[in-house]
Amino acid sequence: MKPIKDASHLYEAERRVRHAERPGFRINELQISPTQQVPWHCHSNIQDTFYVIEGQISLFLREPKEEIQLKPGDTYSVCPGRPHLVTNRGDASATFLVLQGIGEYDYIPLV
Repeated sequence: MKPIKDASHLYEAERRVRHAERPGFRINELQISPTQQVPWHCHSNIQDTFYVIEGQISLFLREPKEEIQLKPGDTYSVCPGRPHLVTNRGDASATFLVLQGIGEYDYIPLV
């Protein structure tokens, strides 16, 4: 699929907050319910670094296939071009930061 600059319309979240943005870098906070997820996607140029504030999330990765489970205080970085999916793996909302950079942001939806 074609890269897009704003993917917020592609999936639901309980809350989205942009804490910082400058050329080549941004910090977003997402809160997702136990039934919500950030669907499969990748980025051409940027790395996603996840930092969990509250709750628990799972990152499902491809190329190679891997599952990462994160709890409050945990971080994990996904390299540019690596497909990933984010789910809430708990019974309550999960809140996490996503640090995105360094480079021009894009979101490439995957099936």
